Amino acid sequence: MWKTLIIDDEKPVRIAISKLGKWSHFQIEPPLMAFNGKEALTIMREIHPDLVFVDISMPIMDGIAFLKTASAEFPDSCFIIISGYDDFSYAQQAIRYGVMDYLLKPIVETDLNTAIQRAVESLCPGFTPADARKEETNLDSDTVTTIIHDYIDNHYSSNIKISQFADKYFFSKEYLTRQFKARYHCDIYEYVLQVRMERARELLLNPEIKILAVGAFSLFIYSIMLLLRFRSFFLP
Repeated sequence: MWKTLIIDDEKPVRIAISKLGKWSHFQIEPPLMAFNGKEALTIMREIHPDLVFVDISMPIMDGIAFLKTASAEFPDSCFIIISGYDDFSYAQQAIRYGVMDYLLKPIVETDLNTAIQRAVESLCPGFTPADARKEETNLDSDTVTTIIHDYIDNHYSSNIKISQFADKYFFSKEYLTRQFKARYHCDIYEYVLQVRMERARELLLNPEIKILAVGAFSLFIYSIMLLLRFRSFFLP
């Protein structure tokens, strides 16, 4: 799970963020808290938080001074400003230190969780919230078959494996293959090849495509030909 730290000298603000954030939804541990930047640096060196909320105006060490040190020492952490000042100069300084979001007080729940989601997606591209993953595991085989079909239509140029769907939706590769063939009259890999060949044909017949573009695409076409020739060697 991700770790997060809230830095603000106002206790009500720290409590508001702690209460309004959907931490478990984003697989984040309950947040730790700090009163100022100096205290926060000590905590960061102990727990290495992934997500940090930092106030601008604090005693001992303010937010900008903290960010200058923390962003250099913890370049992989995501920093989000929380401030009562809608001041462009603060935003400029924040950008300089790699801050990815700027939230104004009082904290709004939807804005807060949108910022959290962006941060988590930055930390882990393709991240799926826990609630959504739970829903996915409850899908029936007909729905999963449709999802596979649509995924191939939109991601035909990527490396598609049956195992990625089997692992995600908790069906065996053999079962998904049978279901797909019963519905679409070809197995999954055959459909991938059909889509790729049709797309290649469309591109080659398009008079607006320049020779260089076709040349760049030739390797893709050649790979399709090889796939057709050695299709019997495919492994799920």
